[in-house]
Amino acid sequence: MTTDASDKWKQWHEHRTARVSEPYGPLALTGTYWLEDYPEGRIPAIPGRWVAEEDAVMLTAGRDDGLTVDDKPFTGEIRLGADPGPVAEARVSAGERRLVVLVREGVWGVRDYDPGAPARRAFQGIDATPHDPRWSVEGHFTPYGEGRTVRVENADGRHRGLGLGGVLAFTLDGQDLTLQVSVEGDGSLWAVFADATSGNGSYRFRFLRPPAPDAEGRTTVDFNRALLPPCAFADHFVCPLPPPGNTLGPAIEAGERVLR
Repeated sequence: MTTDASDKWKQWHEHRTARVSEPYGPLALTGTYWLEDYPEGRIPAIPGRWVAEEDAVMLTAGRDDGLTVDDKPFTGEIRLGADPGPVAEARVSAGERRLVVLVREGVWGVRDYDPGAPARRAFQGIDATPHDPRWSVEGHFTPYGEGRTVRVENADGRHRGLGLGGVLAFTLDGQDLTLQVSVEGDGSLWAVFADATSGNGSYRFRFLRPPAPDAEGRTTVDFNRALLPPCAFADHFVCPLPPPGNTLGPAIEAGERVLR
């Protein structure tokens, strides 16, 4: 069983490394620009004029801007909603770059993904601790009566709401621990956590994505698959920092740790 789990972990790690280093993976993000910071609609690093409205972004471009929309050369004006993803399918391009429209709590922005980004060229892999069965334990999820939203600092220094759906309890090395977790659309869980290795052998916080609990609330808490957040790959992501109570006392010497 240990060998099988170890082999699956190796496959997971290889797949993860390949995904983050794709042409439009997180290493390709070179900038996130909030349109409220550019009232004239001119973002220095991005061609065209981008103006936020209440429920969309108006893009105006001329021939010299060299933009394409839906893979066709674009001039004139167009109303854009948020791109649902993946990045490679973003509607607006500038050569190989993909310009992704996003909105966070009513604030519109544009992200610039460039396959030639220096971070992507310099990437040499993710330092991750090999699989160890002691870091995978049974957990129990207890949902809140109704969802909660807490304001937490994000990686860009701004505070935004983080939706939480319940508490995940588990025992690790004889210690009873809990994490506040979000519930994803497919029922799986998502935790933002820190531990005694954060900033000292591991990135300052990490993500954990336990599978959907069963009818009794049981799931697996596997820190072998602790993830680096997107902001570990590019400073331009706005990842949430851990909510109250999600800084664990033990040193979680497992999962992804830092970039090489």
